Amino acid sequence: MIEKSQIFVPLIWMSVSWNNERISWDPKDFCGITNVTLPKEMLWKPDLYVLETVEKEDGPLNPFLYITHDGNVKMEDDHKIVSTCTMNVHKFPFDIQTCHITVSSINHSDKEIKLVPASNSSKATQVSRESILTGEWEFLNISVSMVKDNYEGQTFDWIKYTISVRRMPLMHFINFQLPILFFLILDLASFFIPDRGEKLCFKVTVLLGISVLLLILNDILPSKSHRCPLIATYVIVIFSFMLLSLLETILVIYLINMSSEQDTKWVQRPEDLNCETDKCKRDSSDHICYSVVEAPLETLMLKDIYSKEKMNDMHLLQMILEELQTIKQCLPPYTLKARTGQKYWLGIVKCINRVFYVVYLISISLFLGFIFREWKAE
Repeated sequence: MIEKSQIFVPLIWMSVSWNNERISWDPKDFCGITNVTLPKEMLWKPDLYVLETVEKEDGPLNPFLYITHDGNVKMEDDHKIVSTCTMNVHKFPFDIQTCHITVSSINHSDKEIKLVPASNSSKATQVSRESILTGEWEFLNISVSMVKDNYEGQTFDWIKYTISVRRMPLMHFINFQLPILFFLILDLASFFIPDRGEKLCFKVTVLLGISVLLLILNDILPSKSHRCPLIATYVIVIFSFMLLSLLETILVIYLINMSSEQDTKWVQRPEDLNCETDKCKRDSSDHICYSVVEAPLETLMLKDIYSKEKMNDMHLLQMILEELQTIKQCLPPYTLKARTGQKYWLGIVKCINRVFYVVYLISISLFLGFIFREWKAE
């Protein structure tokens, strides 16, 4: 089983040449013929293969050999090789991958066949740049090296071609990373929504949007990897931050509802429904205190005040002040306690919101700076 690998399908042009001393001739004796073309079955050819191949090649191959008068034989083929390539997706989509194509003989050791590369690394890179089709990948270079391998007491020559390519990250950044960053900005902006019910629904919707992008990420990344990709860390940490933000909103709503329930209990105490002071005016029929809204209309006797045409303004203001003080004294003590408790809980909620928002913003800024620095690090 090959861990952390993907299928690599390069389309390569392979040209192999060797010298066969038994088939040389003098062009003067054969009407000036310097080269001929013969079927591959008529002459010996080296049994070369690519070590990384995982599937048999089924494409059409060139059935002919090109032979010159000095015994030089050339075999040229276009090969579509399906091979494995060990890929490190830790920095996906800003990753650089290195794949190998190793050419060797199956049965002949270095004493029988000595493999020599026809070109060096710089020439192979230059030729490849002129003809390579990359698509999602940007071609960087090809390095050529000779490797000796010992197997059952025999030494085999290997020619290893190392291909370096870099992923083009623009589409992945636009289609995946940028939407997640937008969701994070929306979550930060949701702290300024005044209605807490709408704020909670908005945060849940944004969290569901991140969940959909997680499913897309599962299809993009390979299923097996020794190291956690940075993009997975990027999404999981942002998802965790938004989850904490949602939990903080639920906590705030719970505290506000709890304070409201306590205030309701204070206001609806049945033992405090009877008036305890003589300053409160009672109705002679059912002995129930006038409400705060009704008290100014009745106690100030606004009808009498407005009916007096020559009432002095200063005297009128003095009467209003006296009546307001009377109303304040008539208020039961539990009403004042309820208002004080409500202000206390609202102060705690505002403090929690401010502290959490500052810590949330600082933590996200530090994380984004770290993750993008890791992506760009060589």
